[in-house]
Amino acid sequence: MRYALHLQSRSIQVAADLEEAVNAPGDELAPAALAIARIEYPSLDSRGYLDALERMGEEAAGRVARAGVRGQDAIRVLNEYLYDEQRFTGNRDRYDDPRNSFLNVVLGIPITLAVVYLEVARRAGVQVTGVNFPGHFLLRAADEHARMHYSGDFVIVDPFHGGALLSELDCREMLRQHVGDEAAFDTGLLQPATRREIVVRMLVNLKRLYVRMRSFPQARFVADLLLTVDPTAVSELRDRGLLAYHLQDFGAALRDLENYLQLLPRQIDEPEPSPMSGEPDDDSGGAEEEEADESTQVWEHIKSLRKRVASFN
Repeated sequence: MRYALHLQSRSIQVAADLEEAVNAPGDELAPAALAIARIEYPSLDSRGYLDALERMGEEAAGRVARAGVRGQDAIRVLNEYLYDEQRFTGNRDRYDDPRNSFLNVVLGIPITLAVVYLEVARRAGVQVTGVNFPGHFLLRAADEHARMHYSGDFVIVDPFHGGALLSELDCREMLRQHVGDEAAFDTGLLQPATRREIVVRMLVNLKRLYVRMRSFPQARFVADLLLTVDPTAVSELRDRGLLAYHLQDFGAALRDLENYLQLLPRQIDEPEPSPMSGEPDDDSGGAEEEEADESTQVWEHIKSLRKRVASFN
């Protein structure tokens, strides 16, 4: 419990630093990613890592300039620099290690490798953006002579697999693997992601890992950060309340869950399934029944919490 309280006290400063990084002018991702890393590395000094990215960006810019290339040819030069020379690689053996989500470690899941790629490419003058593709974060590089059969002047890059260029067929197969045979592919899935969207995805990935590991204090820390980045995320309010409940912080749990039920009817979109309750059952009733069941479960938690909190007064 003492450790949970320590994390809660730290989350305030980290949340403030993350909010500043997300709202800063430009597209720089590294300061936000390094703020997230302070969940596990509280005394982290970001300057050295930012300097390292600057050096890599300068070296990559020199290689691209000397090659005199653009588009996917510039991507090949970046790939050679990042994956062959700098030895960045996807961590297939320990994919679910939370350290993969921290930029100062970068053992390698797609989105963290993508942050390095995006930061180096930006400094090297190569136009690359992130893509919030379902199940596997991708990159999108401008190429006016794209030959990968998209309806646009861009190519898709897989940061986890050595910067491989993916065709539309590759993307369709990846979607099927991650979502299922019934998933409908649409080129809208390949639209550029904003900095805020990328940060949210990093945090959601990390929270799910912590919940799976039953590391509830850290998961609650991440929920605080998610609500800082996106205060309208009603599902994160629910999850933070459930995490507080697990940690026996009943007053905080009651506040969050009551606010969640008050806000729920006003949401246009359905809330995300809670990682605290496992994966949704495909054979269960319709979305309305699931939402009603979830609201009932939350209401039962609230009634129990009210009794507990009242007994403390």
